[in-house]
Amino acid sequence: MLIKKWNKKEYETYIKYLKSLSDSKYREFHKSLTETKYEIIGIRVPIMRHLAKEKLKTDYLTFLKYCKDKYYEEVFIEGQVIAGIKDENIFLEHFYKFLPKIDNWAICDSFCNSLKRMKKDPDKYFPIVKELSLKDQEVFTSRVGLICILNHFIDEKYLKEIFTILDTIKSDEYYLNMAEAWLVCELYTKYPKETTKYLKKNKLNKFTHNKAISKIHDSYRISKEEKEYLNTLKRK
Repeated sequence: MLIKKWNKKEYETYIKYLKSLSDSKYREFHKSLTETKYEIIGIRVPIMRHLAKEKLKTDYLTFLKYCKDKYYEEVFIEGQVIAGIKDENIFLEHFYKFLPKIDNWAICDSFCNSLKRMKKDPDKYFPIVKELSLKDQEVFTSRVGLICILNHFIDEKYLKEIFTILDTIKSDEYYLNMAEAWLVCELYTKYPKETTKYLKKNKLNKFTHNKAISKIHDSYRISKEEKEYLNTLKRK
């Protein structure tokens, strides 16, 4: 479905088309995994990514003006379109506007994973994602920052700052704590010595600290001996 010029009528046609792609079994499966205020139509991720690429070939700025937030897929595709914008200033404008729409891990993580530009210009984007990470009163804004770090900034250059970010976040929100734990796990796989030192002395809450060790333990990339030692670092 390739619409070149967007208006209210064409956007309504687009939403009808999304509904026609509904997979009822997938919808029920996805609903069981994703807590969101949005209505889930039930469209698989590869299809939504393809639709987003199509939108980028149209007058996508007008498309973004018409984007609403009734359906999960509607918001997901909007995020993928924003991630694909080449103009830096236009991208950043829509990036910040989009953040308040993110209310679940699936849209968050797929959006962050698609922001390949961050790895190409780390000195510009690391300060941005650091600032977002520290907004721990805004759970998914903070998670965006952490998942962007996980995907694009696991590098020795940023290691100390990342540990400081993790220690600065003060939240008991599940989806934020899980992002922290996942990040610690990924840090360990690349920098085991430094991350072990961090695990010995950190300011993570008990749940996040222990979950990070559990995630490391689940990895096939870690030796049995390492896992046994890390288990001794779990908090009672």
